[in-house]
Amino acid sequence: MNYEELLIQLIKEDERIVVMTAENRAAIRNLPDIIKDRFIDVGIAEQTMIGMAAGLALRGRIPIVHSLAAFLTMRAFEFIRTDVGIGNLPVKLVGAVPGFLSDGNGPTHQAIEDISLMRSIPPVNIFCPSDEEDMLLGMREVILHPSPFYIRYNNLKPAVEHNTGFRIGKAEVISEGRDIVILTYGILLKEAVEAAGILQSEGRSVGVINLRTLKPIDEELLKSICLSEVLVVTLEDHFITGGLYSILSECLVKDKIRCNVLPVALENKWFKPALLPDVLEYEGFTAEKIAGRINNELIKLSKREEYSI
Repeated sequence: MNYEELLIQLIKEDERIVVMTAENRAAIRNLPDIIKDRFIDVGIAEQTMIGMAAGLALRGRIPIVHSLAAFLTMRAFEFIRTDVGIGNLPVKLVGAVPGFLSDGNGPTHQAIEDISLMRSIPPVNIFCPSDEEDMLLGMREVILHPSPFYIRYNNLKPAVEHNTGFRIGKAEVISEGRDIVILTYGILLKEAVEAAGILQSEGRSVGVINLRTLKPIDEELLKSICLSEVLVVTLEDHFITGGLYSILSECLVKDKIRCNVLPVALENKWFKPALLPDVLEYEGFTAEKIAGRINNELIKLSKREEYSI
């Protein structure tokens, strides 16, 4: 089953569901002929689409809207905040080519502040699947949730065999580690798993966590990891400000927890447009480069401990 087939199944089961798009049909190109008047294309008008979705939601519908993630979260931000957020309406916001998946596009089309923007709206939740299988495992629960959700659309092949017990607000533990734990979401799970493999071959004990939902986030798991005195790595295709690193920092400060944290994110820059493998290499997000950064951080920490002794 793919994303489009899942939508068809849900639409047949639930007459409230309506599919909308702002001229972004790549993942749903066959739906108009199948679901007829329950498919609405507003053209290149993201703000209008959100306003219409809010109106439909007020009349008992569950609108699933589609657009490029950069335009959905930025151009239509005020409409999401005011029309959807304030009313806590069950509109589902599906952002295409988020993060590094916007590989061939320049800064205007790069959604690398989308997590920061969407989590700032009180009722809007966030789902960042690591691949298509992960997305399909969670979409039914996400779509039927009574509050708004922002979804980073992802149709990549899976890098791991997923835990099928999806729950909103619960992370997926890929592996556990005594020395290092890599926290990540979205497409970088593959690089995290491979980086963990490199480090394990060097004698390190490395855990990998697929967070799945960044809002609500699995706070209990985060706190338990940070209390275990491991090096915690936050890995994300997002600006360092407002994403996972910020979320973790807020959790730790709130509960007065001290922890060694290494953020791997975009720091004060947009990424250079290229094919995805080249973006990962150039920006330092390949498994090898991630493992190298972690090793360098461990060296720094060991020297700091020697100096303190």
